[in-house]
Amino acid sequence: MFVQFFGGFLLNKGVVSTKQLIDAMKKESTAHIQLGTLAMHASLMNAEQIEDVRIAQTHTDKRFGELCVDKGYLTEEQVNELLAAQYPKYLLLGQILEEQGVFDQETFQSLVKEYISENSIAEEDLPLEDGETVLSLVKDYCSDLVSTNKEYQLEYLQLLLNNLIRFIGGDFTLLRPVIRSTSYPTQKFAAQKVTGSYPLVSILDMSEETAIQFASRYVSEEFTSFDEYVRASMEDFLNLHNGLFNVNISNSYSDELGLEPPVSGEKQAIAGGAHMYIFPALFPFGVVNIVISEM
Repeated sequence: MFVQFFGGFLLNKGVVSTKQLIDAMKKESTAHIQLGTLAMHASLMNAEQIEDVRIAQTHTDKRFGELCVDKGYLTEEQVNELLAAQYPKYLLLGQILEEQGVFDQETFQSLVKEYISENSIAEEDLPLEDGETVLSLVKDYCSDLVSTNKEYQLEYLQLLLNNLIRFIGGDFTLLRPVIRSTSYPTQKFAAQKVTGSYPLVSILDMSEETAIQFASRYVSEEFTSFDEYVRASMEDFLNLHNGLFNVNISNSYSDELGLEPPVSGEKQAIAGGAHMYIFPALFPFGVVNIVISEM
């Protein structure tokens, strides 16, 4: 889940534009992590050495790893270990942005170190994306947000990110949350009420074209127009997520929450509650707004 936060970090730092990030995310599914990226991340090679090997590749028909061994930058054992090791998914995003000329290897490594430092992440935890580390990222992301129940808010958001990755795709960047003090003007939306000790209205809102692509991914079927099937897909995703949230709260806190049937519509202003927040997820096909209004 780090890559979803890392993209937002790059946008907030102003080192990439929204278009550059979207272009990079579109290429992620077909791109492959390069050995040089892995070696630099592992602090086994620096940018000058990697460039030296790349130049050498233009003069001889040898693999990158072979040339690293020939030049004494890496051993054969190190090459094999790097190729077999797990790696943080944001490395591929950074590699694509570097290939696009957005920044160089050294700048990328500096940004990674800043990201790790700001979020107090242990580097050895990055490939694993364990629950505690992800929860820490979610806490930092929500640090400026108040809530009627902070624990439940964090549970809700962490599960939401997981469900977006599971059912829609991991190629999104989580943008900064937006605090609303007035009603929320929707585009195409699905909404559902959670009742009980943590009452809220959750809204899934996006443009018409984004909704078509969202639904197409959710049901693995190509939709070409906004119709009842697209609306039903948005409602079903929201109902699935909120149902899982209620189950998790029951299992973790022995607290039984209720759930009303989802509804859908368009261009309606939905009144806010005690706290209303918008969590925008930037996908290559558009922005999906998740709105949580705590009552």
